[in-house]
Amino acid sequence: MPLTGLKVLDLTRVVSGPFCTMLLADFGANVIKVEAPDGDPSRVTGIVGAGENPYFVNLNRNKRTITIDMKQERGKEIVRRMAQASDVLVENFRPGVMDRLGLGYKALSALNPALIYAAVTGFGKTGPYKDRPAFDFIAQAMSGFMSLNGDRTMPSLRVGIPISDTIAGLYAAFAILAALRERDRTGRGQEIQTAMVDGLISMFTFASAAFFSTGQLPPRNGNDHMVVAPYGLFNASDGPIAIAPSTEKNWQQLCTALKQEHLMTDPRFDSAEKRREHRSDINALVQAVIGGRTREEWINRLNQAGVPCGPVNDLSQAFADPQVLHQEMVLRSLQPGGPVRMPGFPVKLSNTPARLRKPSPQVGEHTVEILRELGYQEEDIERLFKTNTVSMAPSPSTANTPN
Repeated sequence: MPLTGLKVLDLTRVVSGPFCTMLLADFGANVIKVEAPDGDPSRVTGIVGAGENPYFVNLNRNKRTITIDMKQERGKEIVRRMAQASDVLVENFRPGVMDRLGLGYKALSALNPALIYAAVTGFGKTGPYKDRPAFDFIAQAMSGFMSLNGDRTMPSLRVGIPISDTIAGLYAAFAILAALRERDRTGRGQEIQTAMVDGLISMFTFASAAFFSTGQLPPRNGNDHMVVAPYGLFNASDGPIAIAPSTEKNWQQLCTALKQEHLMTDPRFDSAEKRREHRSDINALVQAVIGGRTREEWINRLNQAGVPCGPVNDLSQAFADPQVLHQEMVLRSLQPGGPVRMPGFPVKLSNTPARLRKPSPQVGEHTVEILRELGYQEEDIERLFKTNTVSMAPSPSTANTPN
């Protein structure tokens, strides 16, 4: 696999960091997740049914885990030993925590100059907000992202998934690969920082372009596009359809598919600027036609005409969609407590694809195995367990137990 042989020390928890290390593990990296004695909070966060929490299972697939009390000096020594043997370390503690533990970039890079040290934070490791607690909701609010979501009739609205966490994790994985390429040339590692707020700001594209160009705040357009009309949701006789004729050619294709060719020469709609100016008029005319047929009829007709469109699916419909299933975007992890479904791999490599190689680990499942790999002798391992420096919860999948 592309990242086979890459050793990643994962000191992360919850979403942003685990999302980053999941991406690396999916492509073959040897990811060792370090958990505190009480485990990653995401093991028990959210809606948990029978068996294991799908929230944790999804984000921690393909990893091994060791449970360490990093407040104990012996625990810190284990982490140092692991860092010396690793290519990459990823953490998402608040700024300063790792330094206070004696496990920050400066300390660990002195032991392993080739180490790539990636930190995911809410606001960044420096600056006036560096010590503030950060959650996705706060990042969406403070970045300006929330101000663009929804329409002008409602208050600012958050996106319904932890998008700032996942974007920060995605950028961290991207930065790690860039730093590895640089290390190939120089032999030296470096420190990487990504922040949840920064990640959201980087995604603004045409919204920030419009603001920088005009100085005007972009309006919240809901399902309408900022610069394209008609564009959005239109109700067929049995439910809504998303229609997005974003180019002049698409507009003409839409008029033809609707059998409303005269709209192409209507002086109110004969340019993108005029259609945007008369958005409510053109939306009403399109809606009047769309409402006369079913969603399936319109989706077939519009796609045949080349007009971008699709149904508004809920999750049950999306995960049952034939294209989604063809793309293998639903996986089943065979966990000890029973199979758990999760989203699949969004990136497809023709020769070395991502694979679900192992289920997400139980608490401390690989503690003994990893300590042995680090060179600890059996009497040392027994002592670490007796002092609660390391631990391991009993589970059906635990292969190694201390003597």
